[in-house]
Amino acid sequence: MDYKYINQLLDRYWQGETTLEEEQILRSFFSQLCVPEELAKYRPLFVYEQTEPKTDRLGDDFDERLLSMVGEPQEVKARKVLISQRFAPLFKAAAMVAIVLTLSQAAQMSFQSTEDVPAGVPAAYAPRVHEGASVAMTDTMRMDTARHNGLSSTGTVDQPLGQTAPTILK
Repeated sequence: MDYKYINQLLDRYWQGETTLEEEQILRSFFSQLCVPEELAKYRPLFVYEQTEPKTDRLGDDFDERLLSMVGEPQEVKARKVLISQRFAPLFKAAAMVAIVLTLSQAAQMSFQSTEDVPAGVPAAYAPRVHEGASVAMTDTMRMDTARHNGLSSTGTVDQPLGQTAPTILK
């Protein structure tokens, strides 16, 4: 038997040019029990609607059920924020800074000597006397001694302005 018309409909179906009536002709053709072997591979495509259960479709009351679940929109009320609530983080930060400064000042005061402080003067402003030799004094003395002996502060021999030849010491 010649299935030339069915082949033409299939070609138009793959190109998307068939009408609803032509697609119905293809569905009815493939729903028959006797389908040629060369066209049997297309049968599941056209009998799908008949073989699948109808439970996958949405019911007529779907829209009503969905709208009842959503409900009416509720009014959102604005919350009033007081100035003290708005600036609370800044107050906390300022308090932390004040605490840190107070503790650092207390730590400095505890390490200072309060023995020779005149009455009425805070220990932070009292002059401090350090025991031992001064580093500046020892350096200055070394430089003065070196110049007195004719050496520079680096330990080399100072040359008078008129000499250009190096001087050798024995």
